[in-house]
Amino acid sequence: MKIISPLVSILQPLGRVGLLVSLSLPGWCLGDDPGTLLLEDRFERNESQEVVNEPGNGWNTNSKPRAKGNKQVDLRDGAMRIYLHPEADHAVSVTHAAEFADGVVSLRFMFEDAEDELGLNFADLQCREVHAGHLAVAKIGTRECVLSDLKTGNMRLDIRKAREAKQELSLEQKQALEGKQQKFSLSLAPGRWHEVQATIVGDELSLRVNGQAVGSFRSPGIAHPTKRMLRLAVPHHVVVDDVKISRLR
Repeated sequence: MKIISPLVSILQPLGRVGLLVSLSLPGWCLGDDPGTLLLEDRFERNESQEVVNEPGNGWNTNSKPRAKGNKQVDLRDGAMRIYLHPEADHAVSVTHAAEFADGVVSLRFMFEDAEDELGLNFADLQCREVHAGHLAVAKIGTRECVLSDLKTGNMRLDIRKAREAKQELSLEQKQALEGKQQKFSLSLAPGRWHEVQATIVGDELSLRVNGQAVGSFRSPGIAHPTKRMLRLAVPHHVVVDDVKISRLR
């Protein structure tokens, strides 16, 4: 028996008019849950000076502790340009508060060269089990992306401390690192705009690039109950625009 939804049963007798009406309805009417919009930023603003970072709209950076305060973020032509300063001892981290259990992050980005990368890093600074609150990350390059569970993997506090101390990892620690990331092939041209959407639902992190599904990865650390911050991690250069963060739960 063919089941027809109530919406379709109403629109079918209307023919072409019904189709046009259906296409004009909001997404939620067609079964999509857009969630609650937490942030939308098109970076259509100017800085008051050109000496230090001034991203505005709730954004922060790690330039003061990791790049001697040098400017690493520049708002120009309605976009946010992020670049590593020669004196920096760490990748650029541009952060914004965004609290959710399940959520969606989307943005446009452009690389300058083939070695550039962009990390969408989900963090909770209140989580004391991991280094610097790292929970999960989607790392995007021109040739591949890597989806990782950081909470129960590389950034688990005891594992991180052992590595910093150059100690041999225990058997349990080595086993804990197994299967905590997955790689997927990409082919992204530098100098062009691309779109990315990262979605977290439960213990699954999935990624779409330029409208196409790239891959998904499931791991227990991804299900951490509260993601409180988005970090844009940039080890070289990247231009970012049209950032949206939505809470699904």
